[in-house]
Amino acid sequence: MKAKAVKRNWSLRTNKLAFPYVFLICIFFFLAGFFYSTLFPHSQDDEHALRPRPRLLESSKTEYNLMPAGESGDDSITSIPFQVLSWRPRAIYFPNFATAQQCKSVVDVAKDGLKPSTLALRKGETEENTKGIRTSSGVFVSASEDKTGNLDVIEEKIARATMIPRTHGEAFNILRYEVGQRYNSHYDAFNPAEYGPQKSQRMASFLLYLTDVQEGGETMFPFENGMNMDGSYGYEDCVGLRVRPRMGDGLLFYSLLPNGTIDPTSLHGSCPVIKGEKWVATKWIRDREQDD
Repeated sequence: MKAKAVKRNWSLRTNKLAFPYVFLICIFFFLAGFFYSTLFPHSQDDEHALRPRPRLLESSKTEYNLMPAGESGDDSITSIPFQVLSWRPRAIYFPNFATAQQCKSVVDVAKDGLKPSTLALRKGETEENTKGIRTSSGVFVSASEDKTGNLDVIEEKIARATMIPRTHGEAFNILRYEVGQRYNSHYDAFNPAEYGPQKSQRMASFLLYLTDVQEGGETMFPFENGMNMDGSYGYEDCVGLRVRPRMGDGLLFYSLLPNGTIDPTSLHGSCPVIKGEKWVATKWIRDREQDD
């Protein structure tokens, strides 16, 4: 009986001594496997392989090593989200470019000055024979005329988004489209052969949508990517690339190609409003500075 008791005690003592070693060995193999997977990650082509964990984003102070800015530059990073909608024409969409409060303020500023929109007439055209092409109402308001300061903030942001100085922009043309109103397809740039010599040219347009539109009112580009350019397009059909108006969103498109000639695919128009009301602030940007 004594022998059995001694044997049992020895077995218990051995188990007590072995347990820490087993635990340490398990930790060793766990750490070894962890470092191996870190140093030699599995191929992403293996459908059963684990994807490496994403790195945590670093703060902007360590992420960006800023350059010394010139006298007219900035000492901080500007972030303006955008989406390229088209390369022919070059059309870029800016979601949430302005706040709802800013949009409502601009509408209030423009309401009292609205007049029927007019057209720049080509040779041989008159107000009588161009009726129905543009049926909106609008008013020109410069940033300096807006006592709320909202247009000043928006204009500065447009300059940063386009990388074209504010001095190249015309005053804002704030437009209202009611049900049934539209603007047939046209070019913002002026062909000298049709409009005569130009001191400067509209190289780009920035549209800031000030309201949502329940139905209709899209900005359309019927010649997007060369479509509908066979001569059959009647300048009224709402076809091609269409951008739905949403309050606070911006749309930038270029009327000139990099070589300075008019981009034939920049033809655009405003589809008829079917339900609701459309307000938009248009900033035409020239290739030369504008007189104050």
